[in-house]
Amino acid sequence: MANENLVKIKVNDNGSLRITGAVELLDAEGNLFEHEESFSLCRCGGSKNKPFCDGTHKSIGFESTPRAKKE
Repeated sequence: MANENLVKIKVNDNGSLRITGAVELLDAEGNLFEHEESFSLCRCGGSKNKPFCDGTHKSIGFESTPRAKKE
């Protein structure tokens, strides 16, 4: 499934969700968040810039390393 138009979401170990590709990010009311074509979303809950990651996961000891199931 190699498609240059495909949006990629990478779950970073002990960190953020890295989004790469053309995507619209909307709040609960449908308002568009401004962002670059590549950006990170908070997964630890500690960011002061939610929904974006500000690196807080490093200082609070957030740990999560999920893996996709291999067939």
